[in-house]
Amino acid sequence: MTTDQPSRQSVTVKVYGIPNCDTVRRARHWLEEHDLGYTFHDYKKHGVDEGRLRHWIAVHGWEALLNRRGTTFRKLLDAEKAGLDAERALALMLAHPAMIKRPVMEHGDAVIIGFDDAAWQAALL
Repeated sequence: MTTDQPSRQSVTVKVYGIPNCDTVRRARHWLEEHDLGYTFHDYKKHGVDEGRLRHWIAVHGWEALLNRRGTTFRKLLDAEKAGLDAERALALMLAHPAMIKRPVMEHGDAVIIGFDDAAWQAALL
């Protein structure tokens, strides 16, 4: 499920994240300030499609996508954290979407992990 924001331009942007995340809030605010319509997908509430997650991993690598600083990851047993590889990281992120860095923004072929003003400007403006 997604929540559509009224599109003010013909830009197709999809933002994945958790609505109460400060970085996601900043990213959504940035989109609104730049008058860009977007679709938001709360992947903590609605999960994330395995195929989409595999695509993000193919583009950026699982290391860039796995949020190791978050509470969910830190609460894992040391044995669960040891020897991570792409498949184990994928399984963790599917089981615990809060372990995915946020936001993830898709626009056309671009996939950007996290919010960086310059990167978002380059991709969207």
